[in-house]
Amino acid sequence: MTVRQVFYQLVSRGVIAKTEGEHRQTVVRLLTAMRRAGEMPFGWIGDNTRWMRKPRTYSSMQDMLALTAQTYRRALWDNQNAYVEIWLEKDALAGVVYQETDPWDVPLMVTRGYPSLSYLYEAAEAIGECGKPAYLYYFGDWDPSGVDITRSVERGIREFAPNAQIVFERIAITPQQIGELRLPTRPTKNTDSRSKNFSGESVEVDAIPPAVLRGLVKECIEKHIDRRALARTRKIEAAERETLATIQQQMQGL
Repeated sequence: MTVRQVFYQLVSRGVIAKTEGEHRQTVVRLLTAMRRAGEMPFGWIGDNTRWMRKPRTYSSMQDMLALTAQTYRRALWDNQNAYVEIWLEKDALAGVVYQETDPWDVPLMVTRGYPSLSYLYEAAEAIGECGKPAYLYYFGDWDPSGVDITRSVERGIREFAPNAQIVFERIAITPQQIGELRLPTRPTKNTDSRSKNFSGESVEVDAIPPAVLRGLVKECIEKHIDRRALARTRKIEAAERETLATIQQQMQGL
């Protein structure tokens, strides 16, 4: 989870008030102290906004083959009847959602607010080339901009992939989920130019408990999986891994 997610979970449980002061002075401060003191593993708190860029290199060809044999994955959706993407407004939640998209070889499309025109065009190109029905599931804030981003993304994809068969669905957040999950709300910002067409309070997608969020993502993906086709893919994948391992062993003997 990110620090922001921890904040929302404490708010939803009535532990702290939903204020920036509690976020900075309580949550940030205590999580920092707990990690430095060894009371909480550093790996429990994610930061997806900063990363190291470095090309993958190997100490030897044998190392490359050994790693390839361990990590090789056959494209899961090549013999499935559908193409699936998960779209996410918040980059901070990518680590949570990726835990479900990664095992299923599903693209995770993070918009970080309104996506650029180039991002939409490139995404639409991939959808147009897949040659099968595309199912796009969107997860974003329930506020004037968050709702409008959903509209903007769908319009852009359909514009740049006019011949593709696309099913676009907003999964979260919905008004029903706000009540059912008792999600903490905030006053809608009047400074948002789109607030005039929006009624009620706002809710950030970060407020959804991580386990619930992952469950929603998993449900979206699994309903499109042909289990027989998946079993065939897994069987071929295992055989190809064995082939790679054999090549790696032969290289060691040279």
